[in-house]
Amino acid sequence: MVKFVRTAQAGSLESCDILVTITKGKEQSGVKINLESSAKKQFGDRIIAEIMEVVKKFGVSDIIISAVDKGALTYCIQARTEAAIKRAFGVDEE
Repeated sequence: MVKFVRTAQAGSLESCDILVTITKGKEQSGVKINLESSAKKQFGDRIIAEIMEVVKKFGVSDIIISAVDKGALTYCIQARTEAAIKRAFGVDEE
């Protein structure tokens, strides 16, 4: 299992993007996601599911993910989450 290295983020606050920030959580706390989005009522569950799909792929836990959505599409949500995880855990690019 990889270890948390540093707080990291990926994305921007531009339209059609999402800013994903990952910080270290308490030990054995799992994954906590804080989502801020104007479309949270309609698409919040789907955005969280997309983020969790990537988290599960990397098998990381004990992190806090803050996501500020500005209308990002699925591929963007996944790419930004993956980039933030790789930066936070020091995972080399493949």
